[in-house]
Order: sequence, then C-alpha cells, then structure tokens
Amino acid sequence: MSAPTPVAFLLTSPHHARPFAADACYVADGQPKPVVVFVHGFKGFKDWGHFNVLAHYFARQGFVFVKLNLSHNGLVVGGTGDLEDLEAFGRNNFSLELDDIGVLLDELFRGRPELPAAELDLSRLALIGHSRGGGLVLLKAAEDPRVKAVITWAAISNINPGWTEELMQHWQQQGVFHVENSRTRQLLPLYYQIVENYHANRLRLDIAHNVRRKLRQPLLITHGDQDETVPLARAHELHKLKPNAELLVLPNVTHNFGGAHPWQSDELPAESEQVAGASVAFLRRTLGVGS
Repeated sequence: MSAPTPVAFLLTSPHHARPFAADACYVADGQPKPVVVFVHGFKGFKDWGHFNVLAHYFARQGFVFVKLNLSHNGLVVGGTGDLEDLEAFGRNNFSLELDDIGVLLDELFRGRPELPAAELDLSRLALIGHSRGGGLVLLKAAEDPRVKAVITWAAISNINPGWTEELMQHWQQQGVFHVENSRTRQLLPLYYQIVENYHANRLRLDIAHNVRRKLRQPLLITHGDQDETVPLARAHELHKLKPNAELLVLPNVTHNFGGAHPWQSDELPAESEQVAGASVAFLRRTLGVGS
C-alpha cells in the first residue's frame, strides 16, 4: 500500500471573519473512499497529540480522514500551532462551531482542488467527535442528512454542563469567567455571550431533543470507564436517548484514550488504537465498506 497523502487547506465562513485550517489524509489510489470528518473537543485542535497519527491510521484502513480547527478554538492560521488567541477563544460558542462544521461539509461537497474528486465517496460520509466535539457531531448529524453515520468518543450529553445559579450571576455581572488549561496553565476566558447564544439557539443546541427526535443515522457511542473529564454516565445518557445505538465501554481507558500533547511516536496509543479499530469496524458495517 502507498503511504498516505496529507493535504492542508483553509476555510472561510459567511458567519464570521476568521479563516480556519483543515486537512485531509488518504491513500491516493484513484478509488472513491468513504469520508470521515473528525471534530476536536474543548481546548483541543486538529493537530493535538496523536491526531495526525490517527489520520494515517484511518487512511490506511481505506478512508479519507478530514479534520479541522474550529475557527474560535484559540489557534491562529500561521501561528504557533497552539492556543494563543485567547480573545477568539472567549468569543467562541456552540453555534459558531456547528456552522464551522457545516462550512467544511459544504466545501467537501462543492469540491476542493486539494482533494481529487475521484478519491472521495461523499455518499458515505461519517462524523467522529471527541468530548465536546462528540456533542457537536450529534447535533450536526441531526440537522444534516448528508451525514450517514456518527461516532462519539467520550462525548458530552448536554451543552449546558450544569452551570450553577451562583456561577451564572457572577458570570453575567463580570461578563467573563476563566477556566485553566491544565496543560499550559493559561487562564482561558469564556465570555457570557456563550450563555446568551445557548439560550437564543436552545432547540438547535439541545442534544437530548435532537438525538431522541431527529438523529436517524447509525450511532456508535464509545467511552472509557476511567474518564476523568466526562463521566461515563454521559455515554449511558446518550444510549438511553437512542437505544438502537451501539455502546462500547472501554475498560481502564481515560478521557484522551492514552494520548497526550505533544505526541512523539509514530504509533497510536494502545487505547486510541482500540477505539479507532472499533470505529473502523462500525463504519464498515454501517456504510457498506469492504475490509
């Protein structure tokens, strides 16, 4: 098998003025391949940790693996490659993120010069999301029938993470509160507009409603039983909302599936290879992909 081909491209959105980066990885063989779009989580980005190794893994399994930096995740095109635009990070919200995913899907269907049309089978398009990105792919699939299968890795089950009344009062009065990035020790601002956006778009951002009522695609829910960030209970909540979904609980697996940033190895962590392998098997069954 030939080595996977990586390509990078920039996206622009009608919803804001920030360009944002995406890339794709595939084995160029002239055959149409199903497309997997991967969405990172909160404080994450497309090149975090082992995600490029993950892209090569899926490419070798016969997929076109596409990932993006959500536009307001704190990265800057041509920047350091890590969180540096904290003002943009603070101005992020869930509607922006859903729209960014939509921009990427529109571009794939419109055609990109970096991606030969002969290599893509867009009739077999799947979304995979990690953590907060898992919540996003559930919402996007519920509103976009171009998506044919969905996989969550350690996903949230509610956009509103239990904001307390005390926090909300302080947040509204101050206009901002800060969360620490435990990796970099940065204090990351979250402006109150994220709450206002949530309330203004509540139906679109209601994961429970959308999974229960609108999500028609096959769904695989994966979660580690030692997740220290998003409790395993969230996976069971999602499964209850869509009982015909497949649920895979991975023993002794934490939130990042063995990954860390930076990641120096050309091999996937064993936990990530486990969840990636299960995801590939699910996609082959549901999308009708040969092994």
